Amino acid sequence: MGGRPSSPLDKRQQQHLRDQVEALLRDFLPQYRVQLAASVLQQISRELVPQEPAGCQLLHSKKLPRVREHRGPLTQLRGLPPQWQPIFCVLRGNGHLEWFSHREEYENGGRSLGSAALTGYTVLTSQREYLHLLDTLCPDSSGDHTQEEPDPLLETPVSFPLFLQHPFRRHLCFSAATAEAQRAWRLALQGGIRLRGTVLQRSQAPAARAFLEAVRLYRQHRGHFGHDDMTLGSDAEVLTAVLVRELLPALRAQTQPGLRGTGRARAWAWTELLDAVHAAVLAGASAGLRAFQPEKDELLAALERTIRPDVDQLMGLRGRVAGKLRTEVQGALECCLRRRVDAQLPRVTQTLLDMVGAALAAVQTLLAQGMDRLGRHLRGNPSGARLRKELMVFSHLTAVGAQVYSFGEMPWDPELMQACYREAERGRGRLEQLVVPFGFLGARSLVFGAQDLAQQLMADAVATFLQLADQCLTSALDCNQAAQQLEKVRGRVLKKFQSDSGSARRRFVRGWQLCIFLPFVLSQLEPRCKAELLELEGDVLAVGSPALTIEGIYEDVIRGVLQQRIDGELKKALGTSDVSCTLDSCSEEPWDQAGADEETEAQRGTCPKQPGSCTEAQPLCPLLPPRTFRS
Repeated sequence: MGGRPSSPLDKRQQQHLRDQVEALLRDFLPQYRVQLAASVLQQISRELVPQEPAGCQLLHSKKLPRVREHRGPLTQLRGLPPQWQPIFCVLRGNGHLEWFSHREEYENGGRSLGSAALTGYTVLTSQREYLHLLDTLCPDSSGDHTQEEPDPLLETPVSFPLFLQHPFRRHLCFSAATAEAQRAWRLALQGGIRLRGTVLQRSQAPAARAFLEAVRLYRQHRGHFGHDDMTLGSDAEVLTAVLVRELLPALRAQTQPGLRGTGRARAWAWTELLDAVHAAVLAGASAGLRAFQPEKDELLAALERTIRPDVDQLMGLRGRVAGKLRTEVQGALECCLRRRVDAQLPRVTQTLLDMVGAALAAVQTLLAQGMDRLGRHLRGNPSGARLRKELMVFSHLTAVGAQVYSFGEMPWDPELMQACYREAERGRGRLEQLVVPFGFLGARSLVFGAQDLAQQLMADAVATFLQLADQCLTSALDCNQAAQQLEKVRGRVLKKFQSDSGSARRRFVRGWQLCIFLPFVLSQLEPRCKAELLELEGDVLAVGSPALTIEGIYEDVIRGVLQQRIDGELKKALGTSDVSCTLDSCSEEPWDQAGADEETEAQRGTCPKQPGSCTEAQPLCPLLPPRTFRS
């Protein structure tokens, strides 16, 4: 485990990586500019289309998504040569992990020994599983591991390990003292990983949508049509993952043969080398996006000024071109859908409905239990006035106040929410079997999305209960009357939750079906439809607006036809005609993202939100934001 790369990144290698980042940005930023224009057009067109009354019943929780801070003693495999050493570890609410030499160092504000943003990591709690992973990273040609050099991981068996594995970064190896501590850390770390991973997906800001769409098209132009988990993280982290994956084959061929040691020692050295490459690329991508930020702000302002006066002309042209394209590609599209999609669509639909439905059912059960538990404690309160005070002021350290605080913290309690998160994870294996033929490798993003949805609806329901309770409890009520009012509030909240969870479930399934099938359909049609696109491209270019591209109109046409298929299947699966809510029926951000992640450049410079919109229960497929253009 003490092996090191035979040649760490020298100046020539660092310059090579900087050149690669610059080349990536040169190719990516033009696409990003185009998608910013398309997002502004989409935003303006949505404002001008008469909106149906908002269907969300629950109040919007104003609390930022976060993880509960977790800290405690662990041991860590670190040093040269690596040894298990005691540390004090802290997981921050923003998903950053830090470790200190001891508790006093942390409490006195000392400098940490190390830190890591948890984006992209996976938690393993089996030492055997982790060692097997190391064996696959840098396999010897002989495949014989019996003659390996002494290995601290093997010399000191770990009873309660916590291995944090990343495809492009150095692994972090910790160990807890007890099974209970291991479980608590595992749940906390998994929450931090998800929070860090879905920072862009949670946002409905036009700039964030444009960034994700630009990443999809950038990769699509390089032949990667299927969705995968490369878009987890902030914008700089996403670009870093995209580039490192492109560089990985050459990097492996050039450097792995020169790594010192054998077996797991070489694997450990390989992860350290990857970590250095990842850090260099991340620094370059972050600097490039920061440098682009002023231009992006100016571009968004200019696009707003130029697109709004011409929006009717732009949408009229878009409608005419879309009609021509629909006629040209209809035959090939219908053939593709009948031969390749229709047979699997029912099973994928039902699997997604079952997955998210089970997670939301678990949320409802947990919510009801929490309200019942709180109600039992509150019934012992002497008056409605005291009860109301306890509900809205959490600083009181009475037994009731503690229960109210605990209820308000339910969405952020990893132990309580684990039952909901586990249900979202349970259907992952079957889903992967169904969607692999379509090139979809983003099951982790999908599961994270379902877990985010469960947490958000729980947060909204808790906020709704507390506010309704505050409104109905007055100083004139005695204990029994207050208890009766709370029971009515409980019933109202559960009804609102059932309504919102049903709508959110449909939107979630619809969005991820687009994520699964649209890239596949586009890949199948690409060879046949290029001629039609070229014939109509002149009409679009003549307008001279970056907000309209022939490729964007073409994808909207395919998306619309596929959406009709998906809606029909959802109608069959749910046994109801109530699947007509539009993909953008709730257009506001699902969370207040201000300050949620200071590293995410793509969320700055957004268009203003429109008043009166309700909260989107869950963003759609992170790479395929819906379009609500008027034809």
